[in-house]
Amino acid sequence: MAKGKKKDSKHDIITEKSFSFLKEYINNPSPTGFESSGQQLWLDYIRPYIDDYIVDPYGSVAGIVNPKAPFKIVIEAHADEISWFVNYITDSGLIYLKRNGGTDHQIAPAMRVLIHGKKGQVKAVFGWPAIHTRMGAGAGKEPQPAVDNLFLDCGARSKKEVEELGIHVGSVVTYQDGFDELANGNWIGRAFDNRIGGFIIAEVARLLKENKKELPFALYIVNSVKEEIGLRGAEMMARRIKPDIAIVTDVTHDTQTPFINKNIEGDVTCGKGPALAYAPAIQVKLLHLIEKTAEKEKIPYQMRALSRSTGTDTDSFAYSNEGCPSALISMPLRYMHTTVEMIHKDDVENTIKLIYHSLLQLSPKTDLQYFK
Repeated sequence: MAKGKKKDSKHDIITEKSFSFLKEYINNPSPTGFESSGQQLWLDYIRPYIDDYIVDPYGSVAGIVNPKAPFKIVIEAHADEISWFVNYITDSGLIYLKRNGGTDHQIAPAMRVLIHGKKGQVKAVFGWPAIHTRMGAGAGKEPQPAVDNLFLDCGARSKKEVEELGIHVGSVVTYQDGFDELANGNWIGRAFDNRIGGFIIAEVARLLKENKKELPFALYIVNSVKEEIGLRGAEMMARRIKPDIAIVTDVTHDTQTPFINKNIEGDVTCGKGPALAYAPAIQVKLLHLIEKTAEKEKIPYQMRALSRSTGTDTDSFAYSNEGCPSALISMPLRYMHTTVEMIHKDDVENTIKLIYHSLLQLSPKTDLQYFK
């Protein structure tokens, strides 16, 4: 059940400039292993709000506020999106694929995509024969989409024509669909998992700068790569920065639609506030500090319980080095890993506010020890 009261909706946090950045950032392809263009967009946006930055060899970025302070706090999101790799090109010019991350093969038929080749982007489609031809295979034998039977058609009719377009084995493939707005404050887009998190932490940096907040610690605003294939970017950044505290933001499942079991996934709703989590990787005193901040600032929030791991970059920070007190703040989202991931504007703004106000409660003197 959502806790706290929602503030007056007239006090919007997201500005016209930041909303324009959000749409550009979501629409820009940033597949796992090929995040550089999206990372450049993100870094260019936050430059006015930071004092310094670092970029690691694989493309994770950390904007830094107050870099000379010895105590380090991280707020983090991940930048990459699921995608496909070109795996095999037939003599007739059709293209077969491998997954790059947890791509859902069932949504692919008839989708439009971009193939990122050596000569730039090439438009293509997931071909899928007409229903009356598929049914011709016999009753009960209609083929279902699977990784090994999905193929792309880019308009080429031979392997040579495909290669002349700059497409090669290893070219990465992303869906073409982008940002859009639905009724009642709902937004849809490809890769809200988790570029909405990158937007949120960038907005926290903006608010700190515009409100002239002096932090008693170094703040690292981290946008990590390669989360979708095992939290790899966060692991590298955690080892490099060695933070004292980490607050991670990602997405979590709205559980109000069909096919989702609340007994397993809990009770979470888009529009009712960010979701906090209990889990072994979550430092409970830090979690309680964030809860108290939400209640003090009248920010609505929801609760989840997670199992052995959070499945987010929180795990990489929590268990890094000698251990880093970590918490997870998640954006409720419908239809994860599709081209129509759906979130609510109120949740975006409330997540920004919750991270912002939680940072203002923290200092090197904050006692997060369980016992002495």
